[in-house]
Amino acid sequence: MNPKIWLSSPHMGDHELAYVQEAFATNWIAPLGPHVNGFEQDLQTFLGEGVEVAALSSGTAALHLALVILGVRAGDEVICQSMTFAASANPIVYQGAAPIFVDSESDTWNMCPQFLELAITDRIRLGKKPKAIIVVHLYGMPAQIEEIMYVSRKYDIPVIEDAAEALGSTYGGRQVGTFGDIAIFSFNGNKIITTSGGGALVSANIDYVAKARFLATQALDPAPHYQHSHIGYNYRMSNVCAGIGRGQMEVLPQRVLQRRHNFNYYLQAFQDVPEIRFGIEPSPHYYSNHWLTVMQVEGDRFTREALRLSLTADNIDCRPLWKPMHLQPVFEGAPYYGYDTCETLFNTGLCLPSGSNLTDEDLLRVVSIIRALYYPAELIHLTKSI
Repeated sequence: MNPKIWLSSPHMGDHELAYVQEAFATNWIAPLGPHVNGFEQDLQTFLGEGVEVAALSSGTAALHLALVILGVRAGDEVICQSMTFAASANPIVYQGAAPIFVDSESDTWNMCPQFLELAITDRIRLGKKPKAIIVVHLYGMPAQIEEIMYVSRKYDIPVIEDAAEALGSTYGGRQVGTFGDIAIFSFNGNKIITTSGGGALVSANIDYVAKARFLATQALDPAPHYQHSHIGYNYRMSNVCAGIGRGQMEVLPQRVLQRRHNFNYYLQAFQDVPEIRFGIEPSPHYYSNHWLTVMQVEGDRFTREALRLSLTADNIDCRPLWKPMHLQPVFEGAPYYGYDTCETLFNTGLCLPSGSNLTDEDLLRVVSIIRALYYPAELIHLTKSI
């Protein structure tokens, strides 16, 4: 069997181990410590726009705290993009609130501003003004964030940017994760940079970040004894994981370029296959880190599933796009506003191997398997370029 090509595996740089060894040498192993402070400062410097950062145990933890900070409680409603991973929606239920799902638009595959406004006005008509909006920058592609922020301000509803997949992506030259009232990032092992497991809550509102840090350390009151006036959580990042993150931040710009190289390689390789369409930036305002290269399989010759099975048979990791949340059994019956854009994306979309540690030989192997389906008589030479 051919060696495994992973969808998106961790990619270490040269200095992560030195930071981790320093944590061991100084015995800063528990949550918090100098690497946590340093990692937060590294992220703040990279993102700009006057934001502050709380480094946490996961992106899901960050999203949960964002909802707590914005006052989401049992019986409330929160609008959420339907085309996303379950971690975007699950924390709504943690709070006893109800998710209201919104369809995508076809340019960025993210939340449709028109359906967002329809959802808001309809929920207000029904006597339930939503408490928050969760918009996702899916696969690294920035959402139509200006339009979404306009709608949110029009109805005075705060926005949480789920930028778990989009560190390094920009809109109008501004880093995503700096537009909304609160944003979250993920540093899971498959993300563009990793802390093994980890996440961050980001906001220009310093009170929000201070509250996140307080709640994430079991909401411990300032007292000589253990005293708690609020329910807290064990959500802070460890100093060891933050050490990995500090080393990863040093190579983040390079990782973005490597992911974008993968995307452009695939785009060039399939430019003569009309049945394959890629998720591309709709205008120069958008700059995607292309965390994952995603494509749609159209036409009658082959289905998305045929391509997936061919790649899998060659030990190549690939996945369908996220199954929309409003189609998930766990959210059956949840309100949904839209048509079938995200459902069509799920049925026709495929995520290709996109790790920053892929070689051109790896990419050519992926391309060769797919092209052989469409052009079986084509002689494909295994060289480093198409």
